[in-house]
Amino acid sequence: MDLNHYRMNWNYPTAIRVGAGRIVELPAACRELGMRAPLLVTDPGLAGLSMIDHALLQCRDDGLKAGLFSAIKGNPTGQNVMDGVAAFKDGGHDGVIAFGGGSALDAGKAIALMAGQDRPLWDFEDIGDNYLRVNVAGMAPVVAVPTTAGTGSEVGRASVITDEVAHIKRIIFHARMLPALVILDPQLTLGLPAKITAATGMDALSHSLEAYCSPLFHPMAEGIALEGMRLVQQYLPRAVAKGADVEARLQMLVASSMGATAFQRGLGAMHALAHPLGALYDAHHGLLNAVLMPYVLQANKASIEAQMEKLARYLGLKKPGFAGVLDWVLELRSEVGIPHSLGEIGIDDRRIEQVGKMAEVDPSAGTNPTTFTAAQYSQLFEKALRGEL
Repeated sequence: MDLNHYRMNWNYPTAIRVGAGRIVELPAACRELGMRAPLLVTDPGLAGLSMIDHALLQCRDDGLKAGLFSAIKGNPTGQNVMDGVAAFKDGGHDGVIAFGGGSALDAGKAIALMAGQDRPLWDFEDIGDNYLRVNVAGMAPVVAVPTTAGTGSEVGRASVITDEVAHIKRIIFHARMLPALVILDPQLTLGLPAKITAATGMDALSHSLEAYCSPLFHPMAEGIALEGMRLVQQYLPRAVAKGADVEARLQMLVASSMGATAFQRGLGAMHALAHPLGALYDAHHGLLNAVLMPYVLQANKASIEAQMEKLARYLGLKKPGFAGVLDWVLELRSEVGIPHSLGEIGIDDRRIEQVGKMAEVDPSAGTNPTTFTAAQYSQLFEKALRGEL
């Protein structure tokens, strides 16, 4: 295997530097965007690791006044973002390095947005034309460095932030939130535990799968989604079974970015349920999508059978059509160690009605192939809770 074959510069949907070892280009990337004093935003689990120390040292050796902010939760909150903005201002920073998994990337992008705004964070929630309220001149540039292959937030124009007062996840959006430069370096993902590799990889699959099933007309996104799913099929089991497989790690980073690019076409009921469940139970987003996946597919069956015929052929599945895709999803979940029910990951039945109501109005519900009522979302949640497929 010649890893130099995978060393490329892409410009879709933003500038992306792909390849093992390319984290050495971080200081140059910051300078390219005009940064002289970047704030590296990461999560507490990564903050103490050598990769963060090394990244900061690289920047400082290059003459950059690099700072560190890591006070964020697994599901970042509005308070986390505003604490990051305070650190940005106190340190005299002029840009953000969003470094880590989805939580760090989302928080970093939101901090860069809010660094120069006078309005509160929730004024920029993705509702109507709220994005027009943003003072674009006040936004700071972002270099994104993902260390997990799941959310694809490095190529997204939004951040999912938890409103702890309302107990709801809100999507903060502006087109300029798309990081100006991304570094996809698989070596940064080699230490990721198998369980997190599996959950984040299934999250990448959920993005491509839901985008593929969306009823909106967007053939480019549909094509990207198909290939993103094929990459997950081929490389996720390898990445989970052998964490030091650099090629598998790189291909999963690519699949993750592809999933987030594809979901410009929309998401669906997996995310409509995962968002309230994440906000109410502080559960891992990727794991929620992974568990919910077959139940949502089954609920959408009547609306997606034609798409599943094509997907089964594209993936070369043993069994054709919807049944083949469902079997593949169940087998893949089992192979990479995903639990079968929400009950197995600590979700209880005390909020069945509330979750249904929240899912019905979640933005992701708008592009689900089937329109579900709150009661139908509650029923779907209860099936996933009890493992009744």
